[in-house]
This record gives sequence, structure tokens and C-alpha cells, in this order.
Amino acid sequence: MKIKVVQNVLRANDAVAAENRQRFGALGLTVLNLISAPGSGKTALLERTLDALNAGRCAVLVGDLATTRDAERLGRHCPNVVQINTGKGCHLDAAQIAAGLRDLAVDQLDWLFIENVGNMVCPTEFDLGEHAKVALISTVEGEDKPVKYPTLFQKATCVVLTKTDLAAASGFDRDRFYAELRQVNSDAPVIETSSRTGQGVDNWLAWLNRFRATVLNSRG
Repeated sequence: MKIKVVQNVLRANDAVAAENRQRFGALGLTVLNLISAPGSGKTALLERTLDALNAGRCAVLVGDLATTRDAERLGRHCPNVVQINTGKGCHLDAAQIAAGLRDLAVDQLDWLFIENVGNMVCPTEFDLGEHAKVALISTVEGEDKPVKYPTLFQKATCVVLTKTDLAAASGFDRDRFYAELRQVNSDAPVIETSSRTGQGVDNWLAWLNRFRATVLNSRG
């Protein structure tokens, strides 16, 4: 039956994710899974992020159905970028992450950013072993996404609102966005950013540093 097949797939994925998580912890590697719709600005935010961090201590696994375009962009900012093409797959899974690590000197890294396939549904169901899911939404997508795609925003440890420089032009309703987000997640911080202007990027970087400190402290 279809339900049983889906359950078996998720169970097998979770087993690999647990192995990934154990490995990340042993390495002191902080891993974030960035999830959003296509075009929300994941790659642009990562470009800014890699320029601000020690890029040699960072790595990015980039998920797309086809092409290496995002990996090529990020490769200009970081030497440790691996493209994962999923073909018809609408998400990355834990086994793909484990395979992607084989091309990286993971013992020399502090950060692993996973740029998941552009999709607000499928990636949320698959644990990759990451420390946190970060949900991105741009102002041009509309303010109602948290209630239309609640699973993503419920699971998000942090929400990044991107393309804030376009908020006025797109008619983005901030009050409604925050009200509807808090209906599904009352705790996750929201960081407003514009990768074009640099607005809010410092706040994002500050959150990253605080989060990494929390992860490292939890290792005991």
C-alpha cells in the first residue's frame, strides 16, 4: 500500500539522518537546512553569508532538479560547494547529504549550509540530520504563506523574510504576515533582510553566531 511505502521511505531516511546528526556532532559542525519556494533568495543570502564568515570553514550542499547554476554562483564565494541534482526529486534526503559529504574535508569545517530544492512542502518531511530548519519567504511571494504552508513554518527554528527592499512595491502586508506566522509558530525569530542592499544581514549573522554557540554548548 502507498501509505506503507511512504512510511518505509521516511523510516529509512530517518535512520541515515540519525547517523548524519551523530557525525555532525562529533565534528562540531553546525548544519542548517534552508527551505523556501523557488526564487525566495536563498542563494543571494548565502553569498552574503559566505562573504562575511570564514568561507574556508564553510561548505554548501546545493539541491536542484537540474543545472549547476547556484553552485557556480556560490563557488565564487566559497571553495567547498557541492551540487546535488535530484532529477525529478522535489527535495533532498539524508542519503544524498551523506553522499555529498564525501567530497568535503568535513573535519576542517565549522558550518554546513544545505540549500534545499525550491519547494515549501516536500523538504519539510525529510530529516537530513540538520540542527535546524530555516524557512525563507520573500516579500514578493505574499504574506499568507505561513498559513498556506504551515508545516514548514511550524518546524522552522528561524524565519528569514527576504527582499524587504521590494516590500512597498509588492504591497506586502507586514502586520498580516506576522499575525499569521504567529498562528503557526509563536517562537521562531524573524530576521528581515535584503541581500541587494545588505539590510538585516548583520542581524542574520548575529543569529548564526548565537545559534552555533548554542549547538556547541549542547555538546557538553
